[in-house]
Amino acid sequence: MNDDDPINSLANAIRHRSAILFVGAGVSISVGLPSWEKLIERMAKELGVDDEFSTRRDRFQTLAEYYRIKHGSIGPLRSWMDRNWSVAKERIEKSELHRLIVTLDFPVIYTTNYDRNLELAFEIHGREYVKVANARHVAQARRGVTHIVKFHGDFDEDSSLVLTETDYLDRLSFNSPLDVRFRSDALGSTILFIGYSLSDPNIRLLLHRLWQTWHRSGYEKDRPPSFIFMPSRNPVEEAVLGRWGISVLVGAGNDPEAGLTDFLRRLVEAVAVT
Repeated sequence: MNDDDPINSLANAIRHRSAILFVGAGVSISVGLPSWEKLIERMAKELGVDDEFSTRRDRFQTLAEYYRIKHGSIGPLRSWMDRNWSVAKERIEKSELHRLIVTLDFPVIYTTNYDRNLELAFEIHGREYVKVANARHVAQARRGVTHIVKFHGDFDEDSSLVLTETDYLDRLSFNSPLDVRFRSDALGSTILFIGYSLSDPNIRLLLHRLWQTWHRSGYEKDRPPSFIFMPSRNPVEEAVLGRWGISVLVGAGNDPEAGLTDFLRRLVEAVAVT
């Protein structure tokens, strides 16, 4: 085994229970979850805003803020999302991607997804987990099983959702209970990010904050390695992420889902090698 191979380094951390997974929207979209564009389209139609505003994905948080102002709460939108941002159990049962995530047996999985697809995958494959979505969950989470941390909230609790512009701005301080939990986990763990687009400013902020924490500590050379899987190569992004201490793992082929599935399959095989 080549210890310099990033997959082997990652597999070794997983084998020793010192790696955590961070799951983005790309994983849920792979099983048919509607895209952000569908959510924006729904809000824009209900609010009667112009097409130019509604087609700008970078303004969805502002649109959600306007929705809250007009309706008094985000509740009706959350209810619509809960009904429409779900997939049939059969889709998760057939998802090789979700099976591989469960098989890798990370002690902690963070996700910015609101849906229950990860939880459902664990239930389908007979693996125990606990959901962590607020301060009470952080304090009471049972040890010895996978913790699925809903970093941007959960449909079961409207107040936990990070959806509007105010919600996102409030999280910029990076000091909510879930942020504190993440900083603690991240300091001692290898991290793998999957299913994310680097055009997402929130994930970029998270990656930068992670680097900043280590950089300011004076012990940056002791930082465990971190990785992000990307479906295709981008030298500019790789250079920036490398500056922040994040190694980019690039998929093969032109199909992002197939590339990620193949990567996780190879990772499972590497973990099994003792």
